Amino acid sequence: MKQGVLYGIIAYFAWGLLPVYWKLFQSMGAWEILAHRIVWSLIFVLIMIVITKRWRKLWEAAPGLKIKGALLLCSLLISANWLLYIWAVNSNQVMETSLGYYMNPLISVLLGVVFLKEKLRVGQWVALGMAALGVLYITLMYGQMPWVALSLAMTFAFYGLAKKVVNLEAMIGLAWETIFVAPIALIYLIMLQVNGTGTAIELEGWKLAMLALAGVGTAMPLYWFAQATKRLPLSTLGFIQYLSPTIQLLSAVFLFGEKFTTTHLVSFSLIWGALLVFTISSMRKKTGSVQMNPEVAIKKQA
Repeated sequence: MKQGVLYGIIAYFAWGLLPVYWKLFQSMGAWEILAHRIVWSLIFVLIMIVITKRWRKLWEAAPGLKIKGALLLCSLLISANWLLYIWAVNSNQVMETSLGYYMNPLISVLLGVVFLKEKLRVGQWVALGMAALGVLYITLMYGQMPWVALSLAMTFAFYGLAKKVVNLEAMIGLAWETIFVAPIALIYLIMLQVNGTGTAIELEGWKLAMLALAGVGTAMPLYWFAQATKRLPLSTLGFIQYLSPTIQLLSAVFLFGEKFTTTHLVSFSLIWGALLVFTISSMRKKTGSVQMNPEVAIKKQA
C-alpha cells in the first residue's frame, strides 16, 4: 500500500511538472516538440524492451487487426493530446490545461455510461451536472468555450476508453503507440532540417540534452502509474490523480503569472465540488458492496 501511494504520488507529481519542462522549449513549435517527444519516447522504450528481453511479448501483444486498430486509435488520440498540451503550455494557457485534467475523470465516467453502458448513482449524475455548470459558466462569462480544456479532457478520456480494449502494460502499450507515428515524426524532423527551419539544433547544449530526455519523461511516469495501479484501489488512486492538475494550476498562477479571476474561481469551484460529490458517492457505493460481502458469505455457508 505504501509503495503504491509513493508510486502514484511520483507519477502524478511528474505529470504536474510537465508545464515547467515544456516551457524550456518555448522557442520551438509545438509540432517540432511533439515529433521529438515521439521519436525519443520510442527510442527509450525500445531500449528498455531490449534490456528486459521482451521483444516477443511486444509482437505477441497485437495479434489481430482489432487490437492493432485499437492501438492505432490510441496512438492518434495520445498524439493529439500531447500536441494540444504542448501548444497550450507554450501559449500561456497552463490554467486551462489544469481545468481540462480536472474535468477528465468526469468525462471518462460519461463515456463509460455512453459506450460501456455503466450505471451511475444519483450523486454521480449530480456531479456531472455540476461540472457541466462550471463549463457553461466560464463559457458565458468569457463568451467562448474553453475548447483547450475540453479537447484535452476528451482526447485523454477517449484514449483511456481505447486502452480498455487493448489492456497492455505501460511500456508495451507506449511502444506500439509510438511505433505507429514515429515514422511520420522522423520524416517531419528530417524535412525541418533539410529546409533549414528546424529549431532544436539552435538550443543550448543543456536544453538539447533535456529535449532528448523527453522519452524518459514520457515513459517513466507511465511505468510508475502502472506500478501504482497494481498496488492501490482505484478510489485511492482517484484522490492522488488530482495532484497533477493542482500542481499545474499553482504553476500557472505563481510561476507563469496567469490571472486567476473570479470567473475562474466560480468555474473551478463547481468542478472541484463535482469531483468531491462524485468521489463521496463512489466511495459509498464501494463501502456498501464491502459491507454486503460478509452477509453473502454467511448465506452461502448456510
